[in-house]
Amino acid sequence: MISRLGLRICEVFRRTAPDPFVLAVLLTLLTAALAMLLGFEGVPAADRAGRLLDAWGGIDRRPDGSSAESARLGLWTLLGFGMQMCLVLVTGHALAASGPVRRLISRLAAQPRSCAQAAALVSFAACFAAVINWGLGLVVGALLAREVGRSMARRGIAAHYPLLCAAGYTGLMVWHGGLSGSAPLSMTTRAGIEKVSPAMASQLGERTVPLSETLFSPMNFVITLGLVLIVPCVCALLAPRRAEEMAAFAGANTAGTECRPTNAGATNARAMSVPEWFETSPVVVWVLAIGLAAAVWRYVSGAGIAAISLNHVNAAMLALGLALHGSARSYIAAVEDAARGCGGIVVQFPLYAGIMAMMAASGLIARLSEWAAASASTGTLPVLMFISGGVVNLFVPSGGGQWAVQGPIAVSAGVEAGVPVGKMVMSVAYGDQLTNMLQPFWALPLLAITGVKARDIVGYTAVVMVAGAAWIGLWLLVL
Repeated sequence: MISRLGLRICEVFRRTAPDPFVLAVLLTLLTAALAMLLGFEGVPAADRAGRLLDAWGGIDRRPDGSSAESARLGLWTLLGFGMQMCLVLVTGHALAASGPVRRLISRLAAQPRSCAQAAALVSFAACFAAVINWGLGLVVGALLAREVGRSMARRGIAAHYPLLCAAGYTGLMVWHGGLSGSAPLSMTTRAGIEKVSPAMASQLGERTVPLSETLFSPMNFVITLGLVLIVPCVCALLAPRRAEEMAAFAGANTAGTECRPTNAGATNARAMSVPEWFETSPVVVWVLAIGLAAAVWRYVSGAGIAAISLNHVNAAMLALGLALHGSARSYIAAVEDAARGCGGIVVQFPLYAGIMAMMAASGLIARLSEWAAASASTGTLPVLMFISGGVVNLFVPSGGGQWAVQGPIAVSAGVEAGVPVGKMVMSVAYGDQLTNMLQPFWALPLLAITGVKARDIVGYTAVVMVAGAAWIGLWLLVL
């Protein structure tokens, strides 16, 4: 029954869901309209369009009427983050293209004997890795989905490849309760709170919110561990029962699918030139890999695994990829194959940065959070903040950026209502991660790696989202 429901919902989304780039444009227009109608409280209507355009374009308007480029808001504020996401894609691809990792993934991918087992395996691996680090979960889920799909097709076992890819994305529904959760991690130090919001720092005084009240709280253990176990089960139940209902792995449109041989040209009978020796020698890449690994180790040994960022994940992936490929020529060939999938990231990140700027400048995020706080009792406040966090995430799919705007209101409402601050932090965090299942922004690297379209997976992730919402909402009310 659940598998039939999943197929029907997926078919609806396949017919109606727009391309991620088109969705980003539509969300931009919708945000602009809402900002003009509901935002900019106290600002004359005649001035709203100009202010909105300034925020979107990243323009600071000075009192004398002159302009300057804004460092806080606008289309171009996520360029650095966009480069990080491109590196997630290409370093993950390159690592998977190395011989040792290919063989390891192939052995793991050869274990499932049915579509349900395959979906559960991919989802569990993605969720488990995302609890450690969200970037790691995204890469592991995408690569394993692709390799499991390929293995099932090679062995002649019917498997629904879009479901496997959807399962690979489910790690993004558990990440904010894991060790890389940006909202709870930002609340552990006074400096971190001030960086997020000076207003929130003033509300809390000298108090901080230790991880024992957020990530390591009993509530988060129950919710996050439950999601890691429940989500793979839901994915397994969504597996179609008949082979004719399944779309098998094709492999033609996945970036970086073909792996070039390591040390190509090293077997050439003629003597190598000096440049060729540098290109094919393992010494060159191993020196760089050792340096990168040492830098990451020094950071983690001093700050702890909970403090690792996407930069450290990318550095580790780069170091491993270089070491396992064994030559610059082989590694660059794999990176060039992978880079074909970066187009969606490059053009869409500026649009979402613009949406974030319009929502922040117009006060839309603050109004939504204030409405949730005003409508709630002490018992229902965490649930309403959870819901508002999910709605905001559809427009501002950035955990850190969303917390910077929504966090002060959530904390203030919690203090006034007598709800523990740690619970308010996690309520917004759970909402942020939940609607990732409807928002294809974070799926862009996965879509490039697997070769599927967003409309192929969002029907399945929507069902997973409903199950996750019920689980999270229940425990926010009970605990």
